[in-house]
Amino acid sequence: MAVAQLSIDLTAVAHNWRTLAAKSQGETAAVVKADAYGLGVAPVGRALAAAGVRSFFVAAAEEGVALRSAIDDAARIFVFSGHMDGDKNTIAAAGLIPLVNSADQLLRQLEALPGHPFGVQLDTGMNRLGMEPEEWASLRDIALGQSPQLIMSHLACADEPDHPMNAQQLNAFRTMTDGISAPRSLAATGGVLLGADYHFDLTRPGVGLYGGAPYMDARPVVELDIPIIQTRLVRAGETVGYGNSWTAKRDSLIATIAAGYADGLHRVMGPKTQLYADGVSCPVVGRISMDMIAVDVTDLTAVPDQLQILNADQGVDDLAANAGTIGYEILTSLGQRYGRSYVGGQA
Repeated sequence: MAVAQLSIDLTAVAHNWRTLAAKSQGETAAVVKADAYGLGVAPVGRALAAAGVRSFFVAAAEEGVALRSAIDDAARIFVFSGHMDGDKNTIAAAGLIPLVNSADQLLRQLEALPGHPFGVQLDTGMNRLGMEPEEWASLRDIALGQSPQLIMSHLACADEPDHPMNAQQLNAFRTMTDGISAPRSLAATGGVLLGADYHFDLTRPGVGLYGGAPYMDARPVVELDIPIIQTRLVRAGETVGYGNSWTAKRDSLIATIAAGYADGLHRVMGPKTQLYADGVSCPVVGRISMDMIAVDVTDLTAVPDQLQILNADQGVDDLAANAGTIGYEILTSLGQRYGRSYVGGQA
């Protein structure tokens, strides 16, 4: 079976970073966790480094190792999960900067790697990671005495500019950090767009780099072309796919394409999703299955060898809306069976 082809535009990634950097105060970093949101941490990391990124963020120490092998040793790599038990050698060997989240992690860092750079993550109301205000108050002087590289927190509702939680977290972060000399960071993509009050010394866009909301001015980064395996004429009244869920209202030409929910094209998105050929939309018919999708290509003047499901007409957030989810999930679910090509940078 021929595999679908995922094209990733590294020039667009670099452009999106530059435009977000132009909106930011201070340094602009880049979040490349989860294999650069599923798009490949090595090529994406190199493209961003070439664009000027000097600080990166990953979720776990193991991700930092993969990134370090692809970029300059001088770049800073922060680890959101902090210093986990067993991370000592990995952090030291790859020159990673853990963002410690608790008293236990701070103690582990100072005992296991004295003098090694670290940062601190604070909880300002998201209740996910970071020291809560009382814990931070008791450890603040100890932590600041070790010259942390960064003090950061994370916004819970930055994709909703008018949400009161944004101002609440901003005030909490200021209360916890005003007067310190260490660099501070609060804003990811949504926070960049909230304005300068949220920027502090470093911003760290993530999904906006990859063409996702809430950065609506982002250039599209991915295109996905799926080969047609077979076409068939389905007569009016006949059904297609599992459960007989679609019945032809007219004689229809149906193409079966080589991708499905095993490739990150979620079953639930089927009823609202289109495929495209030269700008002409072709609806999905029946249920998306593990490896195949049926598409109505009756209205095409000529049936091509492949159809597009991700392009300028239907981006990751469109597919996400069709599936009742978010663009992050679509990006990070793109399957490993896809052939991948990179545009505008060394892969």
